[in-house]
Amino acid sequence: MTVKLRTVEETEKIGEIIGEQALPGQVIVLTGDLGAGKTTLTKGIGKGLGIHTMIKSPTYTLIREYEEGRIPLYHMDVYRLEDAFDLGLDEYLLGDGLCIIEWGEQIVDLLPDSYLQLELRRGQGEDRELAVNIKGTETPELKAMKEKIEACR
Repeated sequence: MTVKLRTVEETEKIGEIIGEQALPGQVIVLTGDLGAGKTTLTKGIGKGLGIHTMIKSPTYTLIREYEEGRIPLYHMDVYRLEDAFDLGLDEYLLGDGLCIIEWGEQIVDLLPDSYLQLELRRGQGEDRELAVNIKGTETPELKAMKEKIEACR
C-alpha cells in the first residue's frame, strides 16, 4: 500500500503520526533515493516523539542521538558504513529507543526479526509516494502503526 504525499508538510505530518505511535525498541528502515525525503520524514517522527531539537541528516556522522523525547531517537545512515559491528549498532538495535535507519537494507542481517520498512519515492516537484511494509513477523504494534499511516491516504 502506498500513501501520496504532496508537500513537505504532509511528509512531516506522516512522520509525526509515526512518532506518536512509536514504542521503545522499534526499528524503522527508510529507503529511497537521495533527496526522497527520508530526513524530512524523520523530522516529523522526532516531533511526534516530543523532540524539539533540529533533526539533521546523519550522513557524515552515521548516528545522531536525540534523548529529549518520550523515548530516545537514534537516527542512522548506514549508506557509507563498512562494518556495522565496529559501529556498535547492535547496542542501539537492542536498546530502549526508536531506531530510524536510512539505507537499512544494506544491513538486513543485523536487523531484528520484525521491523517497519518505509520506502519514499519522488514524484513531480514536492510529490512523494510512501510505501509501507512490515518485514518479518507482523506484530500488533507494527500492524497498528501501518494502519494509522495508511489511513492518511
